[in-house]
Amino acid sequence: MSISERLATVLPGATVSTSYGVVTADVPPADWVAAVTAVRDDPELDGSYFDVLLAVDEHPRGFDVVVRLWSVAGRHGVHLRTSLPREDPRLASLVAVFAGASWHEREAAEMFGIAFDGHPHLVPLLLPDGFDGHPLRKERVLAARQVPWPGAVDPAGKTGRRLQPPGSPVPVPPGDPL
Repeated sequence: MSISERLATVLPGATVSTSYGVVTADVPPADWVAAVTAVRDDPELDGSYFDVLLAVDEHPRGFDVVVRLWSVAGRHGVHLRTSLPREDPRLASLVAVFAGASWHEREAAEMFGIAFDGHPHLVPLLLPDGFDGHPLRKERVLAARQVPWPGAVDPAGKTGRRLQPPGSPVPVPPGDPL
């Protein structure tokens, strides 16, 4: 039995797909903890190693939360994904299942504003005190996009070759003086 077939058997309410060799099960938020626990405890899937939990802003639809579980013995991994509404992104915490999920959930809460119900210590992790908002939400305007790139204007007012951002695909014309 393949990993995707086994995953579909262990999680009957999930939609299982394979893309680029990665097996992913989409589960409803209400089944999140039970699904992760089932994959961890199934002897064939053996998702005993918690690799990573991350969030993705799928603006305007909401947020996706993805967890990757790895089988050390089987040398394969699976992804479990759930979708949360933008208005009230809440999900049960996985800390009781995998203690290592604590840091990842704190990061997702701080960066995206996702609440993890049952998390024992959901406090800010990375941002300075007093930071307002959630910086990885797509509706947040980045300060770097408010002003032009510093290399777009030559501060000395020299004429000559136009300055380009590093890695710019615009070639320098032949014979252009420095």
